[in-house]
Amino acid sequence: MTYRNLIFEKENYIATITINHPPANTWDLATARDFKHALDTVEADHDTRVVIITGAGEKFFSCGFDVKDDANADQITPMVRELWRRIDMFPKPMVAAINGYALGGGLELALCCHFRIMADRPDIKVGLTELNLGIIPGWGGTQRLARLVGRQKALEMILFSRTIGAKEAFEIGLVSRLAAPAALREYTLAFASALAERPPVAVAWVLRAMAAGLYNGLDEGLEVEARGTEAVRQTEDRQEGFAAFLEKRKPAFKGK
Repeated sequence: MTYRNLIFEKENYIATITINHPPANTWDLATARDFKHALDTVEADHDTRVVIITGAGEKFFSCGFDVKDDANADQITPMVRELWRRIDMFPKPMVAAINGYALGGGLELALCCHFRIMADRPDIKVGLTELNLGIIPGWGGTQRLARLVGRQKALEMILFSRTIGAKEAFEIGLVSRLAAPAALREYTLAFASALAERPPVAVAWVLRAMAAGLYNGLDEGLEVEARGTEAVRQTEDRQEGFAAFLEKRKPAFKGK
């Protein structure tokens, strides 16, 4: 499929979805529809094990809602809110490569990903700045930011529309890794490649169990974990993992 506002690439087991809606990689209805199709594609593709999300250009990862498409806000907001929730619960690792400003809904997108790697540049900022417009973060930011950095820090950032740089984002746990700006793509691909070598069926069950616990509570998370324990016991990857351990070699997992 040809996308209007995305660039979709796949290399080996890694798919990269690049938001390409200049000038600030914002989200209008067309971009949201493109993104939904891309998610459908990578979820259905057995050979995709890891997904990277990044922004086109050097200045913006994404700056959230496209105010020029306000006429479609009633369609965009519920669609994007569900897409972000879907990423949070996705059965394959999602890695945000934050290459530039991530503001409003753009940061809310990054917050949904399992991992966030940010370019270590002093000139880019991240934040939930909606209150400057008299609105609130409406794509999950009030919940997911607090989950990562704590209630007090999240309140300070949201209520004052405070933006922070890469080093502070790393220090408070908003991003998990920093990378040299020129090497962000290569660093993220190397990280994703290491993830892709892990047993895909087991990875999916870990992600499902964690998501179940976060959304539905500890008991549900433990129940999904128990189901996953039984499910992976029947896989070829389990046999390969045990054999590789006994033979003192690196396992080659096939996702079966």
